[in-house]
Amino acid sequence: MEEKAINSRLDALEKKIDLILQFVNQQRIKSTMIDDLGADLAIIGKDMYHTAVDELDKRQVEIQPDEVSDLFISLLRNIENFKSMMNMFEMMFDLVKEIGPIFNEVIIDFTKQLAALEKKGYFEIMKEIPPIIDNIVQGLTPQDLRDLADNIMLIINTVKDMTQPDMLKSIDNAIKMYSSMDMDKVPSYSIWKVMREMNSPEMKKAIGFGVSFMKNLSQSAEKNKKK
Repeated sequence: MEEKAINSRLDALEKKIDLILQFVNQQRIKSTMIDDLGADLAIIGKDMYHTAVDELDKRQVEIQPDEVSDLFISLLRNIENFKSMMNMFEMMFDLVKEIGPIFNEVIIDFTKQLAALEKKGYFEIMKEIPPIIDNIVQGLTPQDLRDLADNIMLIINTVKDMTQPDMLKSIDNAIKMYSSMDMDKVPSYSIWKVMREMNSPEMKKAIGFGVSFMKNLSQSAEKNKKK
């Protein structure tokens, strides 16, 4: 029994020794690889250094060791700032990625709206606006523009009053009546016939309207003079 126990312990010890040797061998391989990498990097660094020195010498650039050390220290001192700046760039890129599809949709919608306006003829109408403005500018003097500016509110109020439903209806009726009249077939009226027509209810009402209109117009003119 003791011999079997000793043999089992020896086997376990051999396995542990094998594991230790394997680990040591792996570490040796890693160390060799690191040494080789360091040697290669040293060669590359020397080549880069000599190349940089040659290029700087060709361009007549002189670098002081103190300046290099100050720059290196400044870089180390501002690592947090560089990190913050990189985080800001990442946030900006993320924002651009999120806004990109929305911006594309906005451009597509805007293009569709322009196409719809062009189809309706808005752009053709806009082409005709500059000649109209030119005619207005050429037909008005600076004094006309000053008078227009002084009376703009009166013009706006007049237009507002003219656009009332009752006023528009009256103007529309007058235009329709005038359009329906055949000027070549207007009958001739003698004085006696006019006097007979004046006794009709329609003419009496028309005369009353004309007198009332002229009377109110005269009163309004007098009020404006007093102001």
